[in-house]
Amino acid sequence: MTKRRSRGDGGLHWNEPRQRWIATASLGYDGNGKRITKRGSGKTKTEAKAKLKEVLRDYDDGLAIAPSDYTVKEAVEDWLAHGLAGRDEETVKNCTILSRVHVIPPLGGRKLRDLSAEHVDRWLAAKGKALARSTLLKLHSILNRSVRRAMARDKVKRNVVELCSVPNGLPGRPSKSLTLVQAESVLATAEESRMGAYIVVSLLTGARTEELRALTWDHVDLTGKPDASPAVPSHIAVWRSVRSGGDTKTRKSRRTLALPGRCIDALRAQHTQQDADRRAAGKGWKEHGLVFSSSVGTPLDPSHVRRDFRRAIKAAPGVTAAEWTPRELRHSFVSLLSDSGVPLEEISRLVGHSGTAVTELVYRKQIRPVIQTGATAMDAIFRSDPDR
Repeated sequence: MTKRRSRGDGGLHWNEPRQRWIATASLGYDGNGKRITKRGSGKTKTEAKAKLKEVLRDYDDGLAIAPSDYTVKEAVEDWLAHGLAGRDEETVKNCTILSRVHVIPPLGGRKLRDLSAEHVDRWLAAKGKALARSTLLKLHSILNRSVRRAMARDKVKRNVVELCSVPNGLPGRPSKSLTLVQAESVLATAEESRMGAYIVVSLLTGARTEELRALTWDHVDLTGKPDASPAVPSHIAVWRSVRSGGDTKTRKSRRTLALPGRCIDALRAQHTQQDADRRAAGKGWKEHGLVFSSSVGTPLDPSHVRRDFRRAIKAAPGVTAAEWTPRELRHSFVSLLSDSGVPLEEISRLVGHSGTAVTELVYRKQIRPVIQTGATAMDAIFRSDPDR
């Protein structure tokens, strides 16, 4: 004889139309006095009882009962629709493409409550065979934030994605810096092109490409105040970028940089060129006050900057234009200063880093093959010949 279930254990019965066993648990009443009932089903009594026990265990632990049919695709789509509010349009576009190409196809059909750390590890490992680590980090972040959002809305009990590490993936394109000879070659060649001023200012000040694209003439002072006390040199105010909201990357990225003489000459030539463009465009000119703009005054697109940069340095001796990008002018600025003996702390201030770690690990490419500081100091301290 079947033992009667205790009060509060829930119910179990056969549903003929569905041809399934139904487990039912009563969880009390809501604010309107309506009974709260949760159900689980299975093809066998054992499966239905197991789901019933899971529901009751969650209820005893004070956890909300996650919907059993909520999928990874729904979680990701919800995050794309609501979790990216206020983000830059380009960021939303990139996240959407990555989600619909790399996240949803392999994982989207899986129920979120059934997603395990093993599933995520296998997915990342498979993607690591074709993608660089930087892309894998973005994919992990998308899935992690999607599940975290679902967890906050009681769609799942825990976020297994946070427990998974990101594999190395394919090696990315390493950044590099120009040698002094290459830098001179690039400057001499580029000064004859429309990108001349952009390249000169980028290489000789270390400003980011997104900062230069947002630089306006009212933030440029080509004369300074030599009679002031103390004297104010010619300078640019790097206070804006093309990022969302116009802010620079970090608080310390907002800085004012004195201009080398070569930059002053290049910016004056740029002003003259822009005046000629304005006259040639006539009514078609779109005034934005930008230092570096298109031939009709509109902001520069990143892809156009890369294309025109490579076109400008194509004839530079000792440089293969296709192997270089505009951001590597900033890397070259750091490396050339470091090779000239400028302290790392001062270099990090010039490039707008909050500390020296990023300057050291990411940007500085030591050009000098042998670090001589230690040997020079020891020779001075421990002289082998007292008469020297």
